[in-house]
Amino acid sequence: MKRILPLTLIMLLVSLVSHAETKVPSVYWQITTAVLAAPQLHRDQATVLGYKPDGTLAVLREGSNDYICLADDPAKKNFSAACYHKGLEPFMARGRELKKEGKTETEIFDIREEEAKSGKLEMPDKALLAVLNGEINPDTQEIEKHHLRYVFYIPFETSETTGLPLAPASPGGPWIMNPGTHRAHIMITPPKNH
Repeated sequence: MKRILPLTLIMLLVSLVSHAETKVPSVYWQITTAVLAAPQLHRDQATVLGYKPDGTLAVLREGSNDYICLADDPAKKNFSAACYHKGLEPFMARGRELKKEGKTETEIFDIREEEAKSGKLEMPDKALLAVLNGEINPDTQEIEKHHLRYVFYIPFETSETTGLPLAPASPGGPWIMNPGTHRAHIMITPPKNH
């Protein structure tokens, strides 16, 4: 089984055990896991969002580049760390806001679609989102079964305007998803590492 973590990060993961009883992991833990999706060269300079002990979202570290990273509930066995261009922040923030209000995924999609079409929700012409999904092995505290996805947002583009298929023609893509909508994007999924 291939492992991706250097010794220092493994040591940080071991600290998860001491935070298992707390609802919100330490700031250090959140920053470490949140930046895993970012390219190595951009991790140290990325802005990191995370959760304070009361569960509210806050800036845990102000960055100096154009990336924003967030690990969604990194204390769970299954987690998702995402890094995206700051131009996507209005889109991402609106999704978090609607989710907090109890909206379903379909409702969030529809509301953002309407707001993007009307100009109320600002969408960049193009922007990158990188997502790393994985599992924390409770015995070794290492991240396993991880896989990376690259999502290039190209709002309202279609298969016809991009020349991309609606499903991957080869493993990993690229292909276009949600064509013609605010969430139209090119998907590239490199082979999974296990």
